Amino acid sequence: MNLSFLRDRKFLSELLVIAIPISFQQLINASLNMIDVIMVGQLGETAIAALGLSNQVFFVLILLLFGATSGMAIFTAQFWGKQEIEPIRKVLGMSLIVSTAMALVFTLAATLIPGTILGFYTRDKAVIELGSSYLRIVGFTYIPVAIATAYIAVLRSLQLIRLTVIATVSALILKTILGYCLIFGIAGFPALGVRGAAIGTAFGWTFELVLLLILIYTQKTPLAANPLSFFTFDMSFFGRVLRTVLPAVANEMFWSVGITTYNAIYAHIGTDSIAAINVNATIEELGFVVFLGLGNACAVMVGNRIGAERGEEAYEIVRRVMVMGVAFAALIGVAIFFLRDVVVGLYDLSPSGVYNVRMLMLVMACCLWIRMFNFTVFVGALRAGGDTRFALLMEICSIWLIGVPAAYTGAFILHLPVYLVYLMVILEEVAKALVSWWRFRSRRWIHDLVNIA
Repeated sequence: MNLSFLRDRKFLSELLVIAIPISFQQLINASLNMIDVIMVGQLGETAIAALGLSNQVFFVLILLLFGATSGMAIFTAQFWGKQEIEPIRKVLGMSLIVSTAMALVFTLAATLIPGTILGFYTRDKAVIELGSSYLRIVGFTYIPVAIATAYIAVLRSLQLIRLTVIATVSALILKTILGYCLIFGIAGFPALGVRGAAIGTAFGWTFELVLLLILIYTQKTPLAANPLSFFTFDMSFFGRVLRTVLPAVANEMFWSVGITTYNAIYAHIGTDSIAAINVNATIEELGFVVFLGLGNACAVMVGNRIGAERGEEAYEIVRRVMVMGVAFAALIGVAIFFLRDVVVGLYDLSPSGVYNVRMLMLVMACCLWIRMFNFTVFVGALRAGGDTRFALLMEICSIWLIGVPAAYTGAFILHLPVYLVYLMVILEEVAKALVSWWRFRSRRWIHDLVNIA
């Protein structure tokens, strides 16, 4: 394996300038999400389950938004490689339209029929009641989240990461402090429990959008223009963008619905099982922060290279990030293995819940490297290279032909404990890795979308 790139200071400098702020942003996000779960966890397993299942709605939304905005960012990164500003603003306008339309649907569902949605995951009436009170509040902030997500994706493709870090970290800190006060009734605030966590979240995400817009215009970024000018795009250009974006959105939709199906299966095993899954998910998110930074930095660099008509250099960037990511994942997996007892001590869990969390973390520690490999290929190569149709096909097949049937078989036919069902789900990651490696090596994922005569 060629590791000579570790002496390439120019490559490492460019990668780390993008990756470190994104990883830091994700670290704060994951850390404060874990604190949220720990705080709500003091209210018991029912509260943990209610918060976790309610957040599945936001999880599906944010993944669809990621699909749409990262699909658009394929174009903005390539246009930035050509140093063309006006098309970038037009693509932002398209992203705002698509993202806001998606968020409106989720807002209506979360505020009008929360009980129906949560009934998909669990039959526990106490969990549904608590979760519904949470959804009715946070649902009103889905549109501000969508607008902020559209701006953040474009700012990242322009390598203006610092602004997104400031806005997101500030919002997360506000969300956590306010949530703490309202969950437990601190500093004169009423003790509202799960509803207090929802109010803190709603204020935090709204504040993120306001601060982000202030920074964009005060710092005179390329996006600091009359917002109305963003929507003066040519419809034929919009159609060309959508042909690339829609497979990315569908990819995230099928993937997110698959993940929520997994969680529904875990929840039907038992409330202690879904509580353990939610605890494990917060640790998994924390362990994945480095890889989110590397993968997204890889995507930006690949997009810039393809826009500048340097496809072979784009291929080499993905290879290098892939090697670095897998090595980091192995090290973090070892750390997770040794921290299992520390983690379970932070939560008020039943003995079965404690055992489930320990075993789930063991599986996660062993399999983190393969998830990093797939993430790098998907986000850093296939999506950044505009190969969204192939990515969609691979995602559908891996989840719905392997992952979901494996989870269903483990839970309802073999009646396995939650950690073994979780292990069976990893089979889809293995299949995906084999196909991803073949596609990466073929170089057929490299599509120049902006240098079209």
